[in-house]
Amino acid sequence: MAKTQANPADYIQPLYINGMNGRMMYIPSNKRVKREILVIYGHHAMLERWWGLVQNFTEFGTVTMPDIPGFGGMDSFYKIGRAATLDNYADYMAAFIKMQYKHKRVSIVAISFGFLVATRMLQKYPELAKRVDFLISAAGFMRSDDFIFTRQRYLGYKYGAKLLSVPPMPFVFRYGALNSFVLRKAYAQTNNAKHKFAQAVDPESFNRMMDVEIELWQKNDVRTYMKTTGELLTIDNCKVPVNLPVWHIYTNNDHFFDHDIVEQHMRVVFTDYHGLPIKLKSHTISVLADKKEAGGLVPLALKRELRKAAKA
Repeated sequence: MAKTQANPADYIQPLYINGMNGRMMYIPSNKRVKREILVIYGHHAMLERWWGLVQNFTEFGTVTMPDIPGFGGMDSFYKIGRAATLDNYADYMAAFIKMQYKHKRVSIVAISFGFLVATRMLQKYPELAKRVDFLISAAGFMRSDDFIFTRQRYLGYKYGAKLLSVPPMPFVFRYGALNSFVLRKAYAQTNNAKHKFAQAVDPESFNRMMDVEIELWQKNDVRTYMKTTGELLTIDNCKVPVNLPVWHIYTNNDHFFDHDIVEQHMRVVFTDYHGLPIKLKSHTISVLADKKEAGGLVPLALKRELRKAAKA
């Protein structure tokens, strides 16, 4: 029986798919459970950032979490002459599932932007929905009007992302604004980062959090980040139904989304909706979250359902 250890590097292996190089985390279940679990991370991410969370799912099956193009240090779509659109991410994830799981059934845990990818994939490839036994949203959303930004902030993000997605602006922004010196001086004071750094309980954890944030900003492809930001700020993922129920993990303290509106939109697309409220102070867990803290993102009600399904 495999045991999950404390070092994520022990579970990371190279990934080559569709002409792009990246990495994949593969963690065998720590119990005799045959379920396959695919974790799709969100924006501003890398494999190590979600290590605490994926350890919590090894009780319920073997966990696989691939990089997505342009994030976590993986090659971007632009390297192979494609744009970082949601449709291309959906195609990529469908190709990964077919390559990794063949004809096996799979449970999907999709985080924030990753849930947009999972939903669009299931809309474009309805045959894959027949192989999904659980679809779990962790702080996911469906449409641009799920955001609770003021109009001024919304427009600033929208047009700023559009500008910074056009070369040579990604290069200028990467080396002008995302160098370590500037990030250490200014990043924690930005609107969204204030919510993250509010979780730092002392100077040591603040500095550790800043180190991870710098690594995230510098490993993620700027052009990809800005292109996808522009798309998620204008997205409407409610046009095609998906023949699956959704289990949605959310907090009422989310500083990005209005839970009630997200629920309405999910009910339009999915055959059923199961809300799973949790207690978090922000959109999601800290970048420093260990297994215990990240366990707060896996509510007891979901654990019961996963165990029940394993016995069926």
